[in-house]
Parts: sequence; C-alpha cells; structure tokens
Amino acid sequence: MKLSKLFVRTLRDGPSDSELISHKLLIQAGMVHQVSSGVYSYLPLAWRSLRKIEQIIREEMDSSGAQEVKLGLLQPREIWQMSGRDEIYGPDMIRLQDRRERQLVLPPTNEELMTETVKSFIQSYRDLPFNLYHIQTKFRDEPRPRGGLIRVREFDMMDAYSFDQDEEGLDISYELMINAYINIFQRCGIETVIVEADSGAIGGKDSKEFILLSESGEDTIVLCEKCDYAANGEKSEFTKQSIPLEELDNQNEISTPNVKTIENLCEFLSIDATKTLKSVFYKTDDEFVIAVIRGDYEINEIKLKNILGGGELRLATGEEVTRYGLIPGSASPVGLIGFKVVMDDSVTLGNNFVAGANKEGFHLSGINHPRDFEAHIQADIALAEDGFQCPKCTGKLQTNRGIEIGHVFKLGTRYSESMEAKFPDPDGNLQPIVMGCYGIGVGRILAGAIEQHSDKNGIIFPKTIAPYEVILVSLNTDNPEVMDSSEKMYLSMIEEGIDVLWDDRTESAGIKFNDADLLGIPVRIVMSKRNIQNGVVEIKMRNEKEGDTIPLEECIKEVGRLLEE
Repeated sequence: MKLSKLFVRTLRDGPSDSELISHKLLIQAGMVHQVSSGVYSYLPLAWRSLRKIEQIIREEMDSSGAQEVKLGLLQPREIWQMSGRDEIYGPDMIRLQDRRERQLVLPPTNEELMTETVKSFIQSYRDLPFNLYHIQTKFRDEPRPRGGLIRVREFDMMDAYSFDQDEEGLDISYELMINAYINIFQRCGIETVIVEADSGAIGGKDSKEFILLSESGEDTIVLCEKCDYAANGEKSEFTKQSIPLEELDNQNEISTPNVKTIENLCEFLSIDATKTLKSVFYKTDDEFVIAVIRGDYEINEIKLKNILGGGELRLATGEEVTRYGLIPGSASPVGLIGFKVVMDDSVTLGNNFVAGANKEGFHLSGINHPRDFEAHIQADIALAEDGFQCPKCTGKLQTNRGIEIGHVFKLGTRYSESMEAKFPDPDGNLQPIVMGCYGIGVGRILAGAIEQHSDKNGIIFPKTIAPYEVILVSLNTDNPEVMDSSEKMYLSMIEEGIDVLWDDRTESAGIKFNDADLLGIPVRIVMSKRNIQNGVVEIKMRNEKEGDTIPLEECIKEVGRLLEE
C-alpha cells in the first residue's frame, strides 16, 4: 500500500481528555474514529491489526481442538429470562423489539444462545466433550465508557464454550483454554498476569483473568512479593491480624462529641483502629443491610454483593439512613432490630471493641459478638490493601493497576440446569451438561499492546500484530532515480510476502519520520538520493534508537531476518 493512497490522517496531538495512552495514540495515528460515546469505527490500519489478532486467536483455538461457529446477533429475550440474567444484567443489556413486538436483545455475551443451540444436538454422553467458539460483536450499555477501546458499548470478542460430562472433564477443558490463552498473548507480543477473579454476572464457581499491568488500568490487582499469589482486588484475600483476646468487658457508654470517623474515634480515645468496629449501610433490591467490619479494614463491596446473592447493591443515601432512625458516625448493630447484619470474620479475631451507640455523640466500649449483637451472615467482606499479609505465605501484598484482556470461567451446571440442557449418561439417566466459558477482547488486545509498547513518539507495534511490517520511506521524491529504486524495492517486498507500506508522499523528511514513529511499524527503511548514489539503504527497528546502513542488495534478506527474530 502506498501511504499517499491510504485512508489515514495523522494528528499532531491526541485528544486532550484521553485517559489512556492507547486511546490517545489510536486517535492520533488515524486508526479509529469515534462514532459516539463508547462506539468506534476501525479504519484501515486498525482493522489490519485486528484481523491479525483474530487470526492468531483462530490458530490457537483450532490447535486446542475448539471449533469455530457463528451465532446470531439478534437473540430472543426469553432465553435470557430462562437463565435469570435478563434481570441480573439490568440496564447494561440493550433490549429492543421487532415489528411484531417480539422482545429481542443484543447480546453482551453468549452463554444462553450457545446453551440453547447445543442442547438440541446432544443425544448421548458419547457426544461430549467439545468446545465451540466464535468471534462476534457484543453490546453492553456501559454507563461510563472510557479509555478508548478498553471500555466500550460495542466491541468484538472471542468467546468459547466447553461442554463436558463431569467436573473432571471441565478441569481438562479449562486448562486447555488457559494454555491457549498463554500462547495467544505471547504471539500478540503482550505480557499478562493470571489472577484469581470474581465471576460477576457470568456466574460459576471459579474464574481467572489475564491482566495486562498498566498504571492507567481500571482494575486493582493484588500480587504477593514472595510467592505466586495473584488475584483481582474484587476477589483477593489476605491473612487478617489477630488481636490478643482480653477478659470480656461490660458495655460502657462513652461521650464522643463531634466524633464521626474511625480516625477521629482512635484519636479521641487514644486507641488503635483494631479495637473499633465500623458499620456501613447498604441497600439491596428489597433489604437494608448493615455491614460490620473491624476499623482497620475496608469493605470489599463485590464480596459483599456476592454474599448477598449478586443482585443490586449500593450505598444507602443519607436520607435513607436517617429514615431508618440510624445516626451516621454513631451507628452499630448493637440493639438494632429488623436489619440484616453482615459481619466480616475479622471481628472474631478480637474482642472488647468500641462501636457506635446509635445515639448522637456517643459510642459504646466493651462490645462483643455474639453477646451484644447478632450477625445474620459471617464471612470475608474485607478489601485487600498494600502491605497486608499474603494468604498463602508470609509475604506482603502489593496492589497494582491493570487491564483485563481475557477471562476464563468454570460455569459448571449454572446454565445447563436452568435451560434444561441435559444428556443421557451410560445408565440412561439425564444429567446436566458441565460447562466452561472463555472470553478474549480483540480490541482490548490491540489497545493493551499499545499500552505496553509505546513511547513519547508513538506506537511500537509487536511484529505479529502490526498493520504493516515495514514502512519504506522515500526522501527526495522529486528525484526519478529515488522513486524508481523505491518502487522496485516496494514490489520486491510484496513478492516476498512482506507487508510493506510505502511512504511515497511529497512531504518533508521530518514529517515522514514523525509519522513512521507514530504509526509504530516495526521496520523502517529509508531511501534517499545520497543512499541510492552510494548503493545503500538505512534500516532501523522502531524499538531501537539507532539504525544501520546496509548494501541495497541485502535489504530484503535483512528485513526477513529482523522480522523472524
């Protein structure tokens, strides 16, 4: 392709409001066009890269034994109601109706349709196992699209679904997918960390995320400094500090004027936060919940939400708290009736706590569970933070930011039971199919590669997913000898199967070099009047500061060598 004919327009600067470097550079390099909030058109350069990413995915999925299919985009809403996820997804799922007023959805994922498709084809246990995948556009009405291709309303995703007779079979399918993912990301030139993760709206018992570490990522990742423990912040655990137990004290009311926070309370009473209890108020669809945790910890709302059944969960407003007769800053479950209390298990690792007296300007000392209040649910609802002890060893936890690139789930029978997807076992008894699901964001791989591979001058594409492998830059374009030699080199590279972009524009050398750096094409070859006269070309890798001068006749061979390294 000649750059003079390519549908692209580079910009001096990217959008000023871009939060991620990938968003800025994709716009600046003329690779995408924003249609609306969270919706993008992929222009020729981006589309070439995305097709290469898709091909890598297909090759590795095929190699794992998975089979590619193509599912419909318009799906009947009934199958989502059957699984129960029509309500779970809420406003995030785009719903519509046809002219006959039949209810349809645009899928955010495809567990329902894949299960509905498969169940009519399975007649025996002998039909299992198998794995089906497809690469398709998905839709999620994100309330706050951000970061260019990282969080969007319309996106391409590879999602795969394994179908097995039992949990042992699922374990095998799950590991096959993990290995396939490792190969995919390695071939795409990006580094990822595998972490334990929350299953979210997908459901299932186990899940792992493939995370690209980035300071601008939206996910919090917890890693141990000593061992291999790694988890998403939503899922992460830690070893909680035990406090020496004391002889039980009686309750004692203490005047604490203007004390509203744990920090204020500790300062006022000269005590450590480990000796206090914190109460936080939440609303679910139909309940008012008081979450109780030791004062030195914070509440992990995802853990709390999952413990409560995974429905809607939000912080109660000040008006709601007051309406229920509670006093922010002085509240606790002591003496309260009619509220669901969820208590973090850290409360069991100490005693004689100080907590709110449910009375303005007062707290209670000598508070102990279960003597002084009832907990309807006792569980781990604490948020892991920097410096906490690893749950697997004595090392300290470190928090990092990251971007989710891929996700694998053990669904078990979550969908097969609700959607009646069963198979006859060897004894003729019907059993629910055991399922797994696996997703990769194609656009996220492109954005993630740019997050990991860029500098102040632009993108530095990994060779395997670059829109073009080589950019041939012709200087002195008014010189017939330069253009003739450039054209011969361009055609020779095409004949050798090299993806080459020829910058044949009548622009200055500075503009051409700046654009070459911005576009991030791995190999740059410069042909100029002086070089032609001397029988040489300049060759430089995008990720290196300096290039080399080599004989003209060795150029093709050297390009091949560099691309194979």
